[in-house]
Amino acid sequence: MSAIFILISVSLIVASGFLIAFIRAARSGQFDDSYTPSVRMLFDNEIKSTKAKTILPAEPEQKKTSPNI
Repeated sequence: MSAIFILISVSLIVASGFLIAFIRAARSGQFDDSYTPSVRMLFDNEIKSTKAKTILPAEPEQKKTSPNI
């Protein structure tokens, strides 16, 4: 039974160590994306052409009329 208490306490210490390491890395800018903005300009034309297609208004809808019987 004492082995379980030792294992739980060691696992809590290791987990808190990983949590502290993650918080320090996030605060120091380790996960900031510095690559994507420099590559985004290479694909600028593709982004504009796809946006232009979606922004253009669709053809006006014609009113559907039921045939006269």
